Amino acid sequence: MINRLPALQPSEWSEEQRVLAQEIINGPRGALLPPFEPLLRSPELMAHAQRMGEYLRYRSALGQRLSELAILITARHWSQPVEWAIHAPIAREKGIAAEAVQAINENRQPDNLQADEQVVYRFCQQLHQQKKVSDVVWEEAIALWGEKGTVDLIAINGYYAFLSMIMNGAQTPMPATQDVIIPAETLKTE
Repeated sequence: MINRLPALQPSEWSEEQRVLAQEIINGPRGALLPPFEPLLRSPELMAHAQRMGEYLRYRSALGQRLSELAILITARHWSQPVEWAIHAPIAREKGIAAEAVQAINENRQPDNLQADEQVVYRFCQQLHQQKKVSDVVWEEAIALWGEKGTVDLIAINGYYAFLSMIMNGAQTPMPATQDVIIPAETLKTE
């Protein structure tokens, strides 16, 4: 598989690319990471995406533990190896059980999620698979996080679906890691 949009060398960047890439490098990510390498071809889009992602990843109403769980569920849905490689260790670090991370990777429902994590799991699965959320799960989310947090949860799913599509389309290679996503064609679906 060939990387269709590999990282551009800084010497190849336009002035707009340089300014907007530096904004990312100076932010909490500290580098121009893989999702932003292909996006650099559309610098204004990249800048807007980065700002949204910075909020959703670091400051959403859900907190980082639940945000990382939603990111993993989305990465698994899209079979996105880069997002999986980046976020599986972060999810474990933020408190998602290693067994739950592995179950999601295997496309199985985790049996050891905390109560709020179960709501995130059901919400994300319904949103991705059924393209909607049941009234019951919606009310559970509203009870836990209010409308702001529920909208943030939807946005996390949409944002990471967007990044997954960018990297799947560009065939962005995954970094060297032990956190490898299991290829979708080898998984049973629930």
